[in-house]
Amino acid sequence: MRFSGRTVVITGAASGIGAETTRLFASEGATVFASDIDTAGGERLAAETDGDVRFVECSVCDPAAIRALMDRAASETGGIDVVFNNAGAGGARPPIYEIEPDEWDRTMDLLLRSVAMGIRYAVPHMKGRKGASIVNVSSVAAVGPGYSPTAYAVAKMGVLHLTKCAATDLAQFGIRVNAIQPGFINTNIFTSSLEITGEMKDMAKAAIAQMSSDAQPVARGGQPIDIANAVAFLASDAASFMTGASMIVDGGITLGPRHSWDPEEPGLFAALEAMEEQARQAQQAG
Repeated sequence: MRFSGRTVVITGAASGIGAETTRLFASEGATVFASDIDTAGGERLAAETDGDVRFVECSVCDPAAIRALMDRAASETGGIDVVFNNAGAGGARPPIYEIEPDEWDRTMDLLLRSVAMGIRYAVPHMKGRKGASIVNVSSVAAVGPGYSPTAYAVAKMGVLHLTKCAATDLAQFGIRVNAIQPGFINTNIFTSSLEITGEMKDMAKAAIAQMSSDAQPVARGGQPIDIANAVAFLASDAASFMTGASMIVDGGITLGPRHSWDPEEPGLFAALEAMEEQARQAQQAG
């Protein structure tokens, strides 16, 4: 019961990582304000989850809605202890040479400005709360190219820098700010923007899970609970000496190319050694 008596606000809570994190915090005693634009999914989550879960409809692309969410949580419980800025989607997919300004802006509003405003409107209700903590969702896409579309990657890198800047701004109030960088987690984020049927989306999710498990040292697909556990740690008193930090939870996919961890995949040096051995054998034969 690490969060008994604490008020937690979670955005993007109706499914995936947000839903699993909501269930985890509620099971450990928190009053959770679970917000999302998916009203049906959010209300179902609140009804089916053991513990005190209160659904609030909120579009994180609307700063006024974010402010109303934070104000409601504080008015009903007396303050806010933990904020998990989780809401997001894949954003615009075109490369930088094709993306339109409105596509870029929508992606930044959803993935970066929403985090900034989540912090902005939560802080007045977090000052003076012992153990106050904010956790922001970044991504392994912030590590470098190749993990996501360009706009998404840039926004998630922005979240990392925002996390560091916010940690310094809020240290005077005793509020910690950290980030989580998920790898390929089996949620709807990769398929929600695809114009395919539900059955095809399920097949696509299964294919993505298999591809990710094959591409990383930990040979299984990432699950929402993997991220929820890490978020709970960062928000808990066990992480009280951490602020401005980022935790990568990715099954090791960012450790390096496949040959760095798969003994059956020859890398550059193995190839050079093989060439050297071939040359030596040819020289001996000659």
